[in-house]
Amino acid sequence: MIRILVLLVPVLLLGQDIDLAKEYVKREYRIPMRDGVRLHTIVYTPKDTAKRWPIMLGRTPYTVAPYGDEYLKAGGNNHWMAQEGYIMVFQDVRGRFMSEGEYEDIRPYIPDKRSKKETDESSDAYDTIEWLLKNLRHHNGKAGMIGISYPGYYAAMGMIDAHPALKAVSPQAPIADWFLGDDFHHNGAVMLIDAFNFYRSFGKPRPALTTAWPPGFPSPSPDAYRFLLDAGPLASIKRRFYGDTAKFWNDVFAHPDYDEFWRVRSLPQHMKNIRPAVLFVGGSFDAEDLPGPLKLYAAVERNDPKNRSALMVGPWFHGGWVRSDGSRLGDIAFGGVKSSERYDRVIRAFFAHHLKGAAAPELPEVSYFETGANVWRTYESWPLKEAAKKKVYLREGGRLSFDAPASGAGADEYVSDPMRPVPYTNHITDGRGREYMTEDQRFAWQRPDVLSYETPVLTEDLSVAGPANVELFFSSTQSDADVVVKVIDVYPDDAKDDTLNAKHIKMGGYQMLVRGEVMRLRYRNSFERPEPLAPGAVTPVRYALPDFHHTFRKGHRMMVQVQSSWFPLVDRNPQRFVNIYTAHDTDFVRAVHTVQRNRLHPSHVEFGVMEKK
Repeated sequence: MIRILVLLVPVLLLGQDIDLAKEYVKREYRIPMRDGVRLHTIVYTPKDTAKRWPIMLGRTPYTVAPYGDEYLKAGGNNHWMAQEGYIMVFQDVRGRFMSEGEYEDIRPYIPDKRSKKETDESSDAYDTIEWLLKNLRHHNGKAGMIGISYPGYYAAMGMIDAHPALKAVSPQAPIADWFLGDDFHHNGAVMLIDAFNFYRSFGKPRPALTTAWPPGFPSPSPDAYRFLLDAGPLASIKRRFYGDTAKFWNDVFAHPDYDEFWRVRSLPQHMKNIRPAVLFVGGSFDAEDLPGPLKLYAAVERNDPKNRSALMVGPWFHGGWVRSDGSRLGDIAFGGVKSSERYDRVIRAFFAHHLKGAAAPELPEVSYFETGANVWRTYESWPLKEAAKKKVYLREGGRLSFDAPASGAGADEYVSDPMRPVPYTNHITDGRGREYMTEDQRFAWQRPDVLSYETPVLTEDLSVAGPANVELFFSSTQSDADVVVKVIDVYPDDAKDDTLNAKHIKMGGYQMLVRGEVMRLRYRNSFERPEPLAPGAVTPVRYALPDFHHTFRKGHRMMVQVQSSWFPLVDRNPQRFVNIYTAHDTDFVRAVHTVQRNRLHPSHVEFGVMEKK
């Protein structure tokens, strides 16, 4: 996972390559913050000193290597910045690698700072820009910030109480909330394989300043499903592999519910009075931080509608806009559209306008790639006000219908066994691949602990946009459960195979995952105050699947699957109302879960549906 998140690795190169050693001068600085802590910063300045260049700042916990005389190889966002001519500044955030201070994951913003000792990522960004303006030569007095994933979070933090010289920011796949939907928790459930793999190295303590990654431990097995199942409950995994060395694991165990620890680290609440122009970028198949850009964009629009903010979402995995051409993901091709080329044009024009005075780009408020139809759409807002709400109901015989059930009876049940959880992928792998976000779900459809409902063959295109709102009427023989709801595009049986796929991949009847999400039912009413299920009682379960924009084509079917495990993507729920972080093997029990589908309890999923164009 660490390789996916690093901002500075060489990746997709668009346009002419550039040798930084020939075109730029590299210098390293220890920039003092207001509390005296010095942050290690590397600056690449164009050798052409006849011009004044804007400053582009990237702050990262993933190292600004290479240190010393070696030059960075331009890749990703750094590639177009080098081509366009920016003073490129990369900084190890506080407490990481060569920067002084103590590191803190998703360090909270402090709204009312009372002394120089009170600092956060907003003040560190401000102090860095102030120092650069006073100490660098050949700049034009304007600065921008950019970053993907964790660096995207630091870019978003830099927008708060922004330095007057900070004119434009692009938070890309930024973290918004680490309990409700990004990276390591989704609706309170632990995203196990991501957390396990990430903190094998990232969470290690740093005894002194260093240019090297801390030593982690190798992947224990090529089969993460079997290995993490045999490793036991979360407490056993922590004790066996981490002990007390990984601070984040300790924090997770100490704060199992959405308390003040998580609340102050939620970023959308602080998106107020944002002065720089903002371009949020995200991927509709981003397995790490899909909700982040959507939530932060919505918060800026809600709190400050006059701000110059825009949103771009393509058919990308995490960072896919600079790490691929965006034409496909896994087995699924997007109609030959190289969507990343659009990103490249837009990001160059966005910063050129705000930092160089170039002509204003034709930048729509919202640019969203509609999969299925495989076209870019532009809108004036998101979610779409013009999308009509339409419900699809779970019906008898595995049917999915736009007509509500009329009968007063009807339910489906399945046995959920935490010792045989439903896998999230059909592949044997030691890490969470990006391709599961579009993977064929026929392996899950075959299981008796997965309920599947599908429409008849669609007689016309069905275009949906925005979140999918789930309402299930659910009961269990035990006192807790997880619910995973998946929305799936079922291809026609005669769909042609893709010659770029492996020969064994058959597109006839392919069940493409469009969106899926987990809900830990102890949090069905409140993330702050978990409640047990009353065994046998019918309980309404309401939550939203993250936004998507997809057309189910004529001749396809829509499918909804319901299950109660998604392993090892999501940690196992014992299905007893116990503290999951301290649960023992004996706490994990089988349960019979029932989903009602009748007139009194019409379980359904609600979509925003677009009229035919």
